[in-house]
Amino acid sequence: MPAGLAIDGILLLDKSTGPSSNQALQRVKRLFEARKAGHAGTLDPLATGLLPILLGEATKFASFSSEAGKAYEATVLLGVRTSSGDLAGDVIEPRPVTVGRVAVESALERFRGRISQTPPMHSALKHQGEPLYRIARRGDVVSRQPRTVEITMLSLLNIRGDELYLRVECSKGTYIRVLAEDLGAALGCGATLKRLRRTGVGDFGVDAAHEADA
Repeated sequence: MPAGLAIDGILLLDKSTGPSSNQALQRVKRLFEARKAGHAGTLDPLATGLLPILLGEATKFASFSSEAGKAYEATVLLGVRTSSGDLAGDVIEPRPVTVGRVAVESALERFRGRISQTPPMHSALKHQGEPLYRIARRGDVVSRQPRTVEITMLSLLNIRGDELYLRVECSKGTYIRVLAEDLGAALGCGATLKRLRRTGVGDFGVDAAHEADA
């Protein structure tokens, strides 16, 4: 018989900055001594927020949960491009920022609805069986096919200096890092993702989540 306890259910975890989704999952699995566990929807190590942990029989719903829409709050830093699309990467092109709210609101309009995104090299997608992020760490770049995603809600919460505060609701497979980069390109000054917090997965909200024990 497999080791561990037969625990069934869903734990809503508020992931902190630092651990990967799998590291957060393993901590929960050890805490509950669960026999079987999985998670719905990957969060980057630098991202925080809602990570549903599926225990036991609930792992059967992993694909359903991953297909659900997501909600985020994002901080986008204008005037900076990085190798990874977020602050984990090296700065490759700083630029002056001269855009105002009107220009930002106009640019945001282009990214509402169904849009095309090219997955980033720093992602878990695989090329010939190897994760793209491993290829990127070697300094290599491979061709990626653009794909269609849907931004169902994109609102500007605030502008503070060179930082934009956004609320995003989107379909599965949407990369907020790519959205930040594409927005920066549309504004002509470049941009990178500074902070990302997932606030919702389907009908689940981060307000009901348990904070991760550091």
